[in-house]
Amino acid sequence: MDYINLEYVPKEDDLLSCMIIKGDNLKKLANEIAGESSIGTWTKVQTMKSEIYEKLKPNVYEIKELKEENGYKVGLIKIAYPLYDFEINNMPGVLAGIAGNIFGMKIVKGLRILDYRFPKKFVKEYKGPRYGIDGVRETLKIKERPLLGTIVKPKVGLKTEEHAKVAYDAWIGGVDLVKDDENLTSQEFNKFENRVYKTLEMRDKAEEETGERKAYMPNITAPYREMIRRAEICEDAGSEYVMIDVVVTGFSAVQSFREEDFNFIIHGHRAMHAAITRSKDFGISMLVLAKIYRLLGVDQLHIGTVVGKMEGGEKEVKAIRDEIIYNEVKKDDENIFFDQDWVNIKPMFPVSSGGVHPRLVPKIVEILGRDLIIQAGGGIHGHPDGTVAGAKAMRAAIEAVMENKPLEEMAEEVPELKKALEYWK
Repeated sequence: MDYINLEYVPKEDDLLSCMIIKGDNLKKLANEIAGESSIGTWTKVQTMKSEIYEKLKPNVYEIKELKEENGYKVGLIKIAYPLYDFEINNMPGVLAGIAGNIFGMKIVKGLRILDYRFPKKFVKEYKGPRYGIDGVRETLKIKERPLLGTIVKPKVGLKTEEHAKVAYDAWIGGVDLVKDDENLTSQEFNKFENRVYKTLEMRDKAEEETGERKAYMPNITAPYREMIRRAEICEDAGSEYVMIDVVVTGFSAVQSFREEDFNFIIHGHRAMHAAITRSKDFGISMLVLAKIYRLLGVDQLHIGTVVGKMEGGEKEVKAIRDEIIYNEVKKDDENIFFDQDWVNIKPMFPVSSGGVHPRLVPKIVEILGRDLIIQAGGGIHGHPDGTVAGAKAMRAAIEAVMENKPLEEMAEEVPELKKALEYWK
């Protein structure tokens, strides 16, 4: 079957895919990918009807050879899929087609999905974030500045009372959000239910003492029925938030959880994403995953720091930021390959984390803006004078940015920041 049609003009309702491919013959490879991701298979089948082919066939409408690498041709291709191919509001089913078997074909020597364009008709079938940036700001009563978050450290090992005390110290030092780390679930030494109630008690105490809204993000990641049970515990305990490890939990669980209609702000941690996103030869870009999680209803998502410990360059991370906070996104043909209209879908709050400390705050805000959650674990708990001092230093760094003050000037007023700047050169 032939799916190459370089004269094809994508329709408004087409789902568009852009990818980098590598192989012996780009045209043949593009044709095989288009077929395998839609109505085709490895040979001609007698059950293929002409009406099926005409109505459901995808069109490879662009093939651009970029270079040769290790004896193979590398190129960029774009495919348009008719929306009739899909059960639109079934994200796992959609991805099983357009990102399913294609990675396993022997003919493919490299394949990286760079971007999808979800048409308006598709977008309207999804709930998107319940709160988005404005809703989170309203909940926490923080109008303009970046939010400050932390992660209880060490990742695992603290007993319940110790965990709650670390959270309390962070809150009274100036942190807005405290979350569990990605691998803290319900270990024997820190059971989920006890941790939620005890930590929220400390949240209430910190709110009373500081006069500020504070929030705790319990990690409810678990097999789905247990995840729902843990969400109900959070609801009963009075938490506004839950955290889900969205990659390891899976698209189905994230979509289903949002459709349960809990009133939580959903914090999406992207643990394991790099197994999918990091390779430049095989995988799916973080931009694509971010677009999917926005559709599925995540309110906050980790996107990288540029200057922290995690992989991700400035242009890539800014492109992800743009894709999740704006209502209309324009292509740049470097990291964003399609215009995207988000119609009725609220924005996600970008989260910058991984190796963050006070000295990095001005650069992070300069790169990513003020609609940002700056999340520091070691950069707070690693302060020489402990968690309270570390939180004060990070909060002072954010206030310095808001007041357009150099960190060194603010440090003369805030000794905790001064010590942090001396400690992290």
